Amino acid sequence: MSVTRPGLPAFNELPVDEARRRVLTCLDVPRWADEVVAGRPYAHFGEVEARMVAASATISDGELERALARHPRIGERADAAQHEAGHSTREQSGVDRGDTDVVRRLEEGNRAYEERFGRVFIIRAAGRSGPVLAFDLPGSFD
Repeated sequence: MSVTRPGLPAFNELPVDEARRRVLTCLDVPRWADEVVAGRPYAHFGEVEARMVAASATISDGELERALARHPRIGERADAAQHEAGHSTREQSGVDRGDTDVVRRLEEGNRAYEERFGRVFIIRAAGRSGPVLAFDLPGSFD
């Protein structure tokens, strides 16, 4: 999300629609995003995190399932129409789509995880290479 520690004062000043758009990149649950944005201004990032956690307690299973279903799989490029697109694309930029072995392992791992758990696997990918993600994906090679 674009709400980073140094960017918190700027986030506090954004118009509501833009702040909401940025929060939706974390979790595409509109009611949750509205609650987080309504808490502005925030004095420090810990307040943002606390508000996010508190607002998460009211997310229904259906809202969560819809948000997860729209989330890109590990190694996939996000659809630009998705709220998560910008954030996810930045995180997953380390996956070389030309490395067919890594792409194959990621696809197999995603498929195995979804078959086992019934939902997309989500991990913070920033700072991890494609090969690392390909071998870290839970259930990849059971």
